[in-house]
Amino acid sequence: MLTQLSELLRALVSGDTGTASQLGASLGGMLIMFLIGGVLIWLAIKKEYEPALLLPIGFGAIITNIPLNTLTDSDGIFKFLYDNTISNELFPVLIFIAVGAMIDFAPLFQTPMMLFFGAAAQFGIFFTMMVAIALGFDLPTAGAIGVIGAADGPTSIFVANAFKLEPSMIAAITVAAYSYMSLVPIIQPPVVRLLTSKKERLIRMDFNQRKVSKTAKILFPILVTVVSGIVAKESVALVGALMFGNLLRECGVLARLSESAQTELANLVTLLLGITIGTTMTASGFLRYQTLLIMVMGLVAFVFDTAGGVLFAKFLNLFMKRKINPMVGAAGISAFPMSSRVIQRMARDEDPTNFILMQSVAANVSGQLGSVVAGSMILVLIGSTLIK
Repeated sequence: MLTQLSELLRALVSGDTGTASQLGASLGGMLIMFLIGGVLIWLAIKKEYEPALLLPIGFGAIITNIPLNTLTDSDGIFKFLYDNTISNELFPVLIFIAVGAMIDFAPLFQTPMMLFFGAAAQFGIFFTMMVAIALGFDLPTAGAIGVIGAADGPTSIFVANAFKLEPSMIAAITVAAYSYMSLVPIIQPPVVRLLTSKKERLIRMDFNQRKVSKTAKILFPILVTVVSGIVAKESVALVGALMFGNLLRECGVLARLSESAQTELANLVTLLLGITIGTTMTASGFLRYQTLLIMVMGLVAFVFDTAGGVLFAKFLNLFMKRKINPMVGAAGISAFPMSSRVIQRMARDEDPTNFILMQSVAANVSGQLGSVVAGSMILVLIGSTLIK
């Protein structure tokens, strides 16, 4: 920074306005990225919004914009990490193993109908993809932007990488995906209240607890992987990793591995993923008009995903005697388990005795599967279009 300041002063004194303008813009970009990194760190520490990711991303954005650093040079450590963990999709797969080990699909077995909400809440992905195309983004970038709406960081990274987007675009998509995932408690409630009446938010739902056999819990991840792989082969890596993690949890003989996947693996990969993505946020690549559009489009996708789940529940209620609380539909996004907790909190605010957490969790885990399948569909549809 001192070097840039001295060069800027020298250019001003010598009257070299062209060089002074370039140096001034470079210095300004660096300071803006320092500010963005600082805001992400502030959100992580002060507001506790996804601190495990936003803090390393923010710190990475700061260190990568320090003048004359060699972090991302061809032989730099973070260039090595990016090429060997994100570019080859290793980190998204490892994170899904950890997430799978954390998920209990029992609520979904109890209320299998909630599976439909995991599909309905992906509406925003395809809507936003169309809007992004209309705004001038190419098909692959538009598809990757749409996936942000699922509030599923690993899938967003996986899709963006599959389309070979440049690192700065992947960084913008990743930051948007994880930022909106952390803002679920802020974004979802206003959207849900806008689309529902108080009477609808007071709807009670019965939950009949049934015993789920161990055999069913073991067969479920295996069958889901096979069926998903047949329907969309592009989903095998992510769905397979997610279901493998869940199999570790449910098999009953690998408790230590399951625990390690949920803690050590999740923590280490999240830490390295965050700071590696952060180091791709250089001022020259990140401070562009397209980056702002990506952030806006990601918000649009997230809002419409939430709205799609709520409206689908309202549509079903036109034909059902036993009504569904439409708020449950909003939990069909992939932000597990945050979204289901937010929905239960909203139900409790309306009526302290109303308990819809299990139905919300069922919709939420369905959304985890739905986002992966939706991302795979985008890969298939856009891939086939590009081939033609």
